[in-house]
Amino acid sequence: MPEFAHLLEGYRRFRETGYPRQRARYDRLVEEGQSPKLMVIGCSDSRVDPAQIFDVDPGEIFVVRNVAALVPPFETTPGLHGVSAALEFAVQFLKVRQILVMGHGMCGGCKAALTQDLRDTAPGEGGFVANWIHLLDEARDKVAEKYGTDGVAAERAMEMAAVGVSIENLRTFPCVREKEASGDLKLRGAFFAISEGVLHVLDENTGEFAPAE
Repeated sequence: MPEFAHLLEGYRRFRETGYPRQRARYDRLVEEGQSPKLMVIGCSDSRVDPAQIFDVDPGEIFVVRNVAALVPPFETTPGLHGVSAALEFAVQFLKVRQILVMGHGMCGGCKAALTQDLRDTAPGEGGFVANWIHLLDEARDKVAEKYGTDGVAAERAMEMAAVGVSIENLRTFPCVREKEASGDLKLRGAFFAISEGVLHVLDENTGEFAPAE
């Protein structure tokens, strides 16, 4: 497929220039293992790669990406808890010092949550996404009441509100609560505006986002 061939072209460039340039770092990561101090929870959107946005080297950030950068609340019900497993690994085993939840502009998951376009769809036809973004129902109602469900202002408000939902849900995990209370873990929120190329950081005191300096 042409798409895979394009990936292989990139791989060859990486082998020719990228890997040799980073060889010492890779050798150290192999010998010592990874020890990132920051976890990033971001969206799967192809336009918002955290490593590219923050211009970091291999081994610097531990990344989890999913639709709308969501964290489900802590629960022990049977099932496969991918985000929870990654969070547990980062906090308990890697002992990251900070967790950043990064939303972004033009987020399809947040727009679907806002407009409820995927409601009543079957799994495999949109139902999995619809079930996932139910995590935003409460926040969605508040946004819709203030901004409606259409337009740039409503969509951006929903995207920023989603970051707050994930941070709140992070605090339902006992290990996160304990480490945050002891000062061993810091939670942060951010929003990347694709159309502007600007990162907005959440002020934990005001609950507002402002462009990073």
